[in-house]
Amino acid sequence: MTLSAGRYTLGPGNGTLSVRTKRGGAIAKAGHDLLIRVTDWNATLEVGADNTPAAIELTANSRSMQVIEGTGGMTALGDDDKTGIAQTINDEILKGTPITFRSTSVRSGGPAGVEVAGELELVGRTRPASFSLTTDDGRVTGTATLTQSDWGIKPYSALFGTLKVLDDITVEVDAQLPEPTAGD
Repeated sequence: MTLSAGRYTLGPGNGTLSVRTKRGGAIAKAGHDLLIRVTDWNATLEVGADNTPAAIELTANSRSMQVIEGTGGMTALGDDDKTGIAQTINDEILKGTPITFRSTSVRSGGPAGVEVAGELELVGRTRPASFSLTTDDGRVTGTATLTQSDWGIKPYSALFGTLKVLDDITVEVDAQLPEPTAGD
C-alpha cells in the first residue's frame, strides 16, 4: 500500500497497543503469560510529500493498562487477579509515569515496511528503541521487543524469584489507517 502525504492519527478508536509478557523461574508453570492492552494512547505517523514516512510519535498513559488474558498457569486468571496485576504494574513497575516515543529515523524497509529508530521514555528514563512497521491493506502493524532492565525496571517476581516475569517484553501495535490530514 502506498501512503499518501499527510498525518495519520492512531489510537484506541482505530487500533490496539498491547504488551505481552512471558513467565520464568523454577515454578513458571504456576504463573501466566500475559496480554495487556493499553487503553489510552495516541500515535501520529507523518508522511512526507514524497509519500514516504518521515516521523512517528506515540504517547501512552501507563495507568490505562488492562490485563486482557493470562495463558498457561495452573489455574485460570480471574477478574480479581487481572485487576491486581494492573494495580501492581501501576503502583510498583511504571508508577503512573507517562510513556513517550519520538522517532529520530524513519526509512523505507521494502514495499510495505518501515524501519523506525528513536527515543522511548519509560519511568522517567529515555533510551534508544527501534522496531519495524508494516503497512498493508490499509493497516499498520508492528512489534518491538523491549528489555525492562534497560530502563531500570526490575521485572516483577514472587516467591523469592521462583516465579517471575522475564526481562524481555513484546509491544505490538495493530491499527487501521485512517484518511490522512494535512501535515503542519
